[in-house]
Amino acid sequence: MEFLESLFGLKNKVAAIIGGGGVLAGAIADGLARAGADIAVLDLNVESARKKAEEISAVGVRALAIQLDASIKEDIMKALEKIVTELGRVNILINAPGINSATPFFEITEGEWEKILSVNLKSMFLACQIFGKRMIEQGEGGSIINISSASSGPPLSKVFTYGISKAGVNNLTQFLAREWAPHRVRVNAIAPGFFPAEQNRKLLTKERTEAIFRHTPMARFGEPEELVGATLWLASEKASSFVTGAVIRVDGGFTAMTI
Repeated sequence: MEFLESLFGLKNKVAAIIGGGGVLAGAIADGLARAGADIAVLDLNVESARKKAEEISAVGVRALAIQLDASIKEDIMKALEKIVTELGRVNILINAPGINSATPFFEITEGEWEKILSVNLKSMFLACQIFGKRMIEQGEGGSIINISSASSGPPLSKVFTYGISKAGVNNLTQFLAREWAPHRVRVNAIAPGFFPAEQNRKLLTKERTEAIFRHTPMARFGEPEELVGATLWLASEKASSFVTGAVIRVDGGFTAMTI
């Protein structure tokens, strides 16, 4: 147990989780808290953020809820200031905002295109810029984990703009990993497969679910808690000290399937 604690323990670390009021990022927040990290839950839905922060507090770590529109730079800057003021520093950033749409390609409006790219990609850029600069200035290194998707490539049907935004997340992750490696700020991504949540549940018709299962060797959906292990590994400065620029797929084998 001491060995595992030395590898994966996050005591005295502070993690900011953008989108932390959601199902998947909320499970990640729980896992980081149980590993000892203090947690800042950032979400547009402040009630969801407060509920998650209350749950995390019961674990015995400090927890903070902050309302945030992740596509607005000033919101992110204010959130960082609050985290540093109340929790002292930031060592880990989980970048998990996201919206989706199943609009057919010829019916996608400019407004929908811009909104999805703003939430899914622009917000990642802004958060990395603001939190990454702080990590570099602290001089302690850090870990940024961007949440990508199996739809980042090869592309999936029905999620055109979403898939493009997530492909951008992968590229952003690798670019920043290269730039910030000398500062010991590691930047990686986790690409989940199919984890039913509010944003994609409406797309999961009986026919689409059957198609997903046929293309997933494990023939099932993922459970939110199954993202925690990869997150703890990437968040740990010891366990993944030589890992940066990686896109870790947690998808039941979905992207390994051909015929």
